[in-house]
Order: sequence, then structure tokens, then C-alpha cells
Amino acid sequence: MTSQSASPSMNPYDAMSPVAQAAYRARAAAADIAPLPRAAKDDALLAMADALEVRTAEIVQANAEDVAKAREAGTSESVVDRLTLTPERVRAIAADVRHVAALPDPVGEVVRGSTLPNGLDLRQVRVPLGVVGIIYEARPNVTVDAAALCLKAGNAVLLRGSSSAYASNTALVRVLRDAVGGAGLPADAVQLVPGESRDSVRELMRARGLVDVLIPRGGASLIRTVVEESTVPVIETGTGNCHVYVDAEADIDMAVDILINSKAQRVSVCNAAETLLVHQDIAPRFLPRALEALAEAGVTVHGDERVLPYAEGSKATVVPATAEDWETEYLSYDIAAAVVDSLDAAVAHIRLWTSGHTEAIVTTSQAAARRFTQLVDSTTVAVNASTRFTDGGQFGFGAEIGISTQKLHARGPMGLPELTSTKYIVTGDGHIR
Repeated sequence: MTSQSASPSMNPYDAMSPVAQAAYRARAAAADIAPLPRAAKDDALLAMADALEVRTAEIVQANAEDVAKAREAGTSESVVDRLTLTPERVRAIAADVRHVAALPDPVGEVVRGSTLPNGLDLRQVRVPLGVVGIIYEARPNVTVDAAALCLKAGNAVLLRGSSSAYASNTALVRVLRDAVGGAGLPADAVQLVPGESRDSVRELMRARGLVDVLIPRGGASLIRTVVEESTVPVIETGTGNCHVYVDAEADIDMAVDILINSKAQRVSVCNAAETLLVHQDIAPRFLPRALEALAEAGVTVHGDERVLPYAEGSKATVVPATAEDWETEYLSYDIAAAVVDSLDAAVAHIRLWTSGHTEAIVTTSQAAARRFTQLVDSTTVAVNASTRFTDGGQFGFGAEIGISTQKLHARGPMGLPELTSTKYIVTGDGHIR
């Protein structure tokens, strides 16, 4: 009987799905990037920023396809605004990448250290997380922010944006990979997860052992799905049902300015205010001016029964609030409003309805400010400042990876340190136990 020659061994990648292949490549890239010095990573980031500017026309052209499809599908203008890339926005994104390059490298930082009584030297140092998966909706700027921050922190990133931004994300990742590879780093440190169907999302969520952590960015439904269905550890980012509370002792001019900036400076973002709470003692002086200012900004007010009378004779558009309004993240020119009896009543309302993102108080009373900051448990509590400051860039962290509303590992705007873990290094001199 004639024996047959053995067939060549199959490449293990051949049996893997495209998503698994991408994850394996990311793990290999992460291992190569983790020990790199800061200079090598910064050179790659600067190359990314330069490439974004040089190839802006290519990026904007791809984005125009997504924007046209979104409008044809009847997508709201607030979502279209998030989706849109202009040459000015691309330049701003490139500037954010350069900002990240200028930030200190968190990898290798000693978090704490000591010499134990037995003479052992103990150090806890920051190390990369490894492979970070980002699942996000129609915001192509997240593609670049995530890639830059993950690379600076020594991680590889798997990017899964929504199908509505597929052309934009494909163009952006192509530009970023070319720049990273040209700088001498593995291009697979930045990858777009293959596929546009939900199957690729589900596979990414179940890639435990290949992906070290997932970070969802988007609406409540997306975040809830990732948190509930993922077997990969998740850092939960949250929706922004942010509140502005105008205290009895507020400066009215300041309060109006903060309210309008918090609500109307850009409505389609998670740190925009969605609810206004006004102390009953200042309501007769504040609300008429506030409603006029909101009307000039094009904002519709969903007011409770104590707010509605102040709309009589004004230009304001005020409609009766429903129970759903108190929990809604509008992301539009709408705001819920209520008059409350006291600071404690405002805190009780916030505790009941907040998403835990950002709350602001406007007051000249240090005692009121101190009590509000002590009682409100959100990622950020602002005193006499707009809710719009809750942002990694505004906090000096560089382009944030997201705003975490959980309490484990990371909370609030997530910069470079939040994209690292730690390990202990124990050094002895022949020590045995």
C-alpha cells in the first residue's frame, strides 16, 4: 500500500475568524510595544498627527460618504454633528495627538515602594493593560483619540465603531497604521475590528484571553449591552444626565452664563447639562432671565408645575415635564427644569435621577458649596463652573478615552494612567521565606 505524504501543517490563523486573527495580531503588537521607551512611542504619535494633516482631504472625503448616508437615513442633526469631520476638526484632532505625545509616559511610574523590614525592596509600577477594545458609536474622532492614548500607554487597540462611520473609520485607521508602521512600530497596534455586523461586536465581547479590557462609548443601550453581555472585563462609561443647581445665594449673572454654556455650547456631548434645578428663593429673580436666555439659544424647556408660570409672557418655549424628562439624556436643544425647596431637595433629585456623570452648583455660599460637594456622588462636581469642563482635554489629561461612571479602577475622565495596570517588582538578596 502506497503511503501518502503528510500534508503541510495548517497555519493556525487559517482556522480563526477575522476578529480572532485581529486580536492575535494585537496581542503580538502589544508585547512588542510594552517595553518601548517613551521616545519611540512619541515619534509614532507625532507621525500620526502629521499624517492626519497631510491626508485630511482623503479623510474628509470618506467622512462625507457617512454623513450623506446618515442624512438620507433621517439621522438627527445632533448625531450628524458628532459624525462630521471638517478640515478644522481634523486639525484639532491632530493637535490632540501632539498633546498626548507631550504628556508624561505613565509606563514604569512607581506608584508606591518601600523597603520591607526583612530587607526586600518592593515597588508597584505601572504597566500597559495589553489589548484594549473600544466599542463606540458615530464619533470618528474617538478612533484617533483611542489609538493615540492606547499607544502612548503601551497598549494595542482594537477599534469597533458603528457602521454609520465605517468609511470614516476605515480611512482614519488606514492613515494611522501607515504612520505607525512608518515610525518603526508594529502597525497592528492599531486595528479596525473586521466586519460591520453585530456578530463582530459579539465576538469581540467574548474574546476573553485575547482582549484584556473593553471600553464602550456611546448611548445607554450600547453601554448596557456591552456590560451585560461581555465576558471580557469592561470599564463602564456612562451617559450624561448632568444637572445644574442654582442655589438661593447664587450670582444671577454667573448662573445664567454657566447654564447657557453647560446646555448650549455643544448639545451633542455627554457633559452637556440636561436638567436645571432652581432654589425656590431665587426662582422669581433667576428664572425669567434664564428662560429668556435659553430661548435665545434655541432651547426648549421641559418644566415642572413651578417653572411653567415663569414662561407666561416670555419668548421661551416651555412644555410640561413628564417623569421621563428627569432621566433623559437629550443630546439636543432641550432641558428639563424644576424648582426645589432647598439644597437638600436638589441633592435628593440628583440622587434619584443622575447618571453619575457631572453635577454643578452655582452659589456664593461656601457652606452650600461644601455641602453640595460632600453629598453629591458623581464623577465630577463643579462649583461655579460649567459642566462642559468634565473632559480629559480640559483637565489636562490629553484626549480622553472616555468618562467612566463606575467606581473600580477608573472614575471620571480617563487619561493615560487609567489605561495602565500595575505589577509588583520584588528585589531581594538571596531572600527565602
